[in-house]
Amino acid sequence: MYFLNEEEKRMLLRRIMPEARKKDVAEELRGWNWDKPPLSPVYNTVKLGVYEVANNYCPNNRDVYLRRVLGVKTPPNRAMLEGGLLHDVLCRMIIAFKRVIYQQGPACLKYLNRLEKREFMLIPDSAATVLNAQDIEVIRARMETLWEYEYHSIYTRLQNVLATQPYIGPDALVGLALPVSVEQKLNGSFLGLSPYLSVDAFNFSEPMVVDIKFGKKQKFHQLTVTGYALVMESLFEYPVNIGCVVYPSFDGERLKIERDFCFIDDELRQWFIEERDERMRMVYEEIDPGIPPDCPEYCSLWSQCHPA
Repeated sequence: MYFLNEEEKRMLLRRIMPEARKKDVAEELRGWNWDKPPLSPVYNTVKLGVYEVANNYCPNNRDVYLRRVLGVKTPPNRAMLEGGLLHDVLCRMIIAFKRVIYQQGPACLKYLNRLEKREFMLIPDSAATVLNAQDIEVIRARMETLWEYEYHSIYTRLQNVLATQPYIGPDALVGLALPVSVEQKLNGSFLGLSPYLSVDAFNFSEPMVVDIKFGKKQKFHQLTVTGYALVMESLFEYPVNIGCVVYPSFDGERLKIERDFCFIDDELRQWFIEERDERMRMVYEEIDPGIPPDCPEYCSLWSQCHPA
């Protein structure tokens, strides 16, 4: 899921990255200038998550007001639970594969066959009490489809590396076959964001921020990778120019994957900063933006805005 196929890799290396090098990003919009306008936060006491800045499912952003000002808490809906469970499968698989590689080194392939798929199909009681039996059956089937795809994808990557590097050690093998950090923790405090951010993945071999969305493609999803790129620049002081939003979808037992590459340019950076400032002000000054006229019914906070 986090790795490109040969065609996508060629597109990234031959077109996307060269074009990114040609495009200039305004110096004041680089994350390492977090102590100067426009990046420096106006409201230092408000710390938002990247998702609170980037998500625009609520047209008025009233969800941020309800959670951060009124302290409203609601259980996750079906879509949120499914997305979390599928994310968890991917994350635990990467970690499990790395663990086997570090323990067994180049002999890891035969031990990977012993990984029990069913251990990754578990649905916690907290989710099971919200979902009905049909939902659980569908989600578990999708978890299994995801497992099968990711297992064979990573296994093949390991085979290819071992075939060309017979004297490789475990750490180098992880670096070549699985050059990705999942659930990477970042401190966004310099930019007025949460100190406990967690980015889906950062791919070191194809340097880009990766975010996975199990749902309909939206333009504002690019703000998520933009926010994480700004935070990484603020922490490590090197440019992060490319983001990739991955959209997995399911057609029965078939998994489909669409990747949306984006150059994290001035427009996206400015958009993220404007959204951050607007929502910070809403929380700091406790401004209720009101109920939007086209409130989406799938919103987990629907009952708060429509109590009747």
